[in-house]
Amino acid sequence: MIRTISILGAGTMGRGIAYLSAVAGFDTFLHDSDPAALEKAQEAVESLLQSGIARGKITDDLAHEALERLQLAAEIEPAVREADLIIEAVPEDFDLKKNILAQADLFCGEDTILASNTSSISITKLASNVERRERFAGMHFFNPPQSMELVEIVRGERTSDETVEEVAAAARKMKKTPIVVHDSPGFATSRLGVALGLEAMRMLEEGVATAEDIDRAMELGYNHPMGPLRLTDLVGLDVRLGIAEYLASTLGPRFDPPQILRDMVAAGQLGKKSGQGFYPWEK
Repeated sequence: MIRTISILGAGTMGRGIAYLSAVAGFDTFLHDSDPAALEKAQEAVESLLQSGIARGKITDDLAHEALERLQLAAEIEPAVREADLIIEAVPEDFDLKKNILAQADLFCGEDTILASNTSSISITKLASNVERRERFAGMHFFNPPQSMELVEIVRGERTSDETVEEVAAAARKMKKTPIVVHDSPGFATSRLGVALGLEAMRMLEEGVATAEDIDRAMELGYNHPMGPLRLTDLVGLDVRLGIAEYLASTLGPRFDPPQILRDMVAAGQLGKKSGQGFYPWEK
């Protein structure tokens, strides 16, 4: 049974997952080698808890208990030593993920489950860098984790049924709905989402319609809660470019990034985090 969860990486995804874990009742460790990132994560979790109280989603007592369950760790060994589930949530770079998962594998217990929050990288390939390949799975949360209902659980070539069941149970305890997919480039969600986003960019590039009207077409015509271009701004154009390049290298040229995406990333127009993407954003 999973009682203690360790999250590796205190960025936007890591701090959101840490919030979910602590509120769900898990003893929670959040690791990042950057003290400033840990400080920002602590502030972000506290802000989310206060927002939850203000909206009547959680009680004062639950927020207090969640904060007590959350521990920050700048060193990886104490963060993972007692963990039943480790969720890697560092940026979408294979070598970075490989290295931190290999470190976690050295220090955690024999029965610990290792999971990656990757949105596109092969789970089987990541698992090849650790000993416990049957105890390795993808656990793909969506941005922002505290708001998005879905968790995509990815089964690698050697992931056991027991591991899938335990990870799914942890997701449900966090009040998320898990789906299970087999390891394939882009899994289910990134593959579909990127395909739609890239075509929207090509339409914008060709002058078919404005960004606003392309998004409005999907929101009103297909009942999407958000259009593909605005969503790309939230995800980050650099993140979308990296995923598209990976999918193009594995699935073929239909995922080749359009020039408009490459040009905007080169110009530093990364979406909401930079203040400008397909839409202007106030920081």
